Amino acid sequence: MNTSVLALLSLLPIAAVALFLVGLRWPAKRAMPLSYFVAVLLALFVWQVPAATVAAASAKGLIIAAELLYIIFGAILLLNTLEESGALATIRRSFRDITPDRRIQVIIIAWLFGSFIEGASGFGTPAAVAVPLLVGLGFPAMAAVVAGMMIQSTPVSFGAAGTPILKGVNDGLLVAGSPAEAFARNAGYVTASGDVDWAAFLAMIGWKVALLHAMCGALIPLLVTAFMTRFFGRNRSFREGLEVWPFAFFAAVAMIAPYLASAYFLGPQFPSLTGGLVGLVVVVFAAKRGFLMPRPDKHWDFDARENWNPEWVGLLQDRKPDGNPKVISMGLSWTPYVLLALMLVLFNLRALPIAAAVKGQTVAVDSLFGTAIGHVSSPLALPGTVFIIVSAITFFLHRMNGPSYARAWRSSGTTVVAASVALVFTVPMVQVFINSESGAAGYEKMPIVLADAIAGLAGEAWPIFAPFIGGMGAFVAGSNTVSNMMFSLFQFGVGQRIGVDPTWIVALQAVGGAAGNMICVHNVVAAGAVVGLVGKEGAVIRKTLAPFLYYALLSGIIGYAIV
Repeated sequence: MNTSVLALLSLLPIAAVALFLVGLRWPAKRAMPLSYFVAVLLALFVWQVPAATVAAASAKGLIIAAELLYIIFGAILLLNTLEESGALATIRRSFRDITPDRRIQVIIIAWLFGSFIEGASGFGTPAAVAVPLLVGLGFPAMAAVVAGMMIQSTPVSFGAAGTPILKGVNDGLLVAGSPAEAFARNAGYVTASGDVDWAAFLAMIGWKVALLHAMCGALIPLLVTAFMTRFFGRNRSFREGLEVWPFAFFAAVAMIAPYLASAYFLGPQFPSLTGGLVGLVVVVFAAKRGFLMPRPDKHWDFDARENWNPEWVGLLQDRKPDGNPKVISMGLSWTPYVLLALMLVLFNLRALPIAAAVKGQTVAVDSLFGTAIGHVSSPLALPGTVFIIVSAITFFLHRMNGPSYARAWRSSGTTVVAASVALVFTVPMVQVFINSESGAAGYEKMPIVLADAIAGLAGEAWPIFAPFIGGMGAFVAGSNTVSNMMFSLFQFGVGQRIGVDPTWIVALQAVGGAAGNMICVHNVVAAGAVVGLVGKEGAVIRKTLAPFLYYALLSGIIGYAIV
C-alpha cells in the first residue's frame, strides 16, 4: 500500500478522537467507543493483525483501565474522607490565611505541590491530588482540572522518580546492537570493564531534557493564571492573570533552579521531587511574608457561584458533609497530605528498600489469548493503594464515626462509576493502536507509520516536529513513559539521518511526550472523574490544546536552534 495512504489510515483513530471529542464536543463515553472500533477495524483489515492479538491488546487495556479507576477511586475517597471529617474546611482556612487570591493559590497548589507529587508518583497522581484540593477551596471543577492538566508538563519527564527517562527512554533506545549503543561508546560513555555506561548516557539525556523543560516551563505558572482568569473569571480577561507575573516568575524559578541542579548533579530520579519540594517551601515562606504578592485591593476571585457556567461544575462541587463535623486542628488537617506525599516517595524511590519490597509484589498476566502481549502490575505500589491507606489512617486520626466514613466510601464508588465507560474504551483503543505491528501485511505499528511519514515531509526541520511526535504518543497512550518507549529509537534514527546530535532529538521526544499529558484523553477523563466532571473532556482539551502547542513548538524551535 502507498506510504501516504497508510499514514493517513494510521491517523484515523486520532482524528476520530479530535473530531468527536474536541470538534463535536461529544462526551468521552460516546466518542471513545467509536475511536476504539476504528482502531480495531484498521488493525484487523488493513494491518491484518490476528484477532487474538487485537483481543489481547483490548484485554490489556481493560486491565490498565481498572488500575486507573482504582487510582481515581482512592483519590475521591481521600477527598470525601477529609470533607466528612471537617479537615477540608480547615485546609481552606489555611490557604485563605496565606492569601484569598485564587491566582496565588493555584500556583502554590497546582504548580508547586503538583510538581512534587508528580516527582513522587507520576501516573496522573498530581491531578488526583491537586484538582480535588482546588475544588475543596472553592474553584470551579473545570478550572481546577484545566490547571491540573497544564502543570503536567515540566515535571512529567522526571515523574515517578524518573520513570519516563529511566524506563521509557532506556527500554525504547538503549538496547544491545542499537545505533545508540555505538554512539554512546564513541562518545566515551564506557565503564572501566569496557561496557557501555548506560546510566551515564541516560543522565546526559536527562540533563538535556531538563534544560529544555526549564526554558519552556518558566512561563507555565503565568499561563495557568492567565488561562484561569480568561476562561473562568468574571471579566474573561488574560490581563488579570498576567498581573501576577512577578510572583509567577518567582514561583517558576523557585521550582526550576533546584530542578536543574538535581538533573545535573543527581540524575533523572530527583529533578521534579527536589524542584517541587524546595519550590513549595520557598514560595509559601515568601508568600506568608507578602513577597511579590498582590495588594489586598487587587486580590482576584471567581464570580459568585450562581453566575458560573453550569459546564464548569462537577458532581462533587459544593458537596457538604452530612451532620456537623468537628473542627480539626491545622496540623491534623494537613497530616493526611503529609503522609500521602511521604508514602508516595517511599513506595516509588527505587533506592529505598520499602519501594523494592512493594514493587516486588507483582501480579503477572502472561500470553493473553496465546499472544506475546501480557501485563505485570504491582497493586501495592499503585497510588490508589496509598490513597486508601491514608484514608483509613485519617479515619482513626480524625476520630471519625462509622456512618460518615461509610458515606465517603459510598459516594466515592458512585462517582467513579461515571468515569468507567470512557476509560474502558479509551485504554483498549490505545493498546490496539500501539500493538499493531504483528500483522500479516507486514507494516510497522500505526504510530511508527505515522511518525515516519511526518519525518519524510519534515526533512532537516525535524527538530521542530520531534516534540509533536512525543506529544502524539502521550496523547494516545496517556503516558510519557510509553511515548518514549515507542519513539525514542525512531527519533534517534531520524537525528542520525539528518546529521545532527541524535541525543538532542531524543530529548525533544521526551519533552514533547511530557507536554502531551496536557491533552491526553484518559488523563483528562481521570482528572475530571476525581471531581465529578464527567462528559466535559472535549471542553477541557480545547482549553489545554493551546498550552500544549506553545510547549511543543517552543521546545522544537529551541531544539532546532541548538542542533
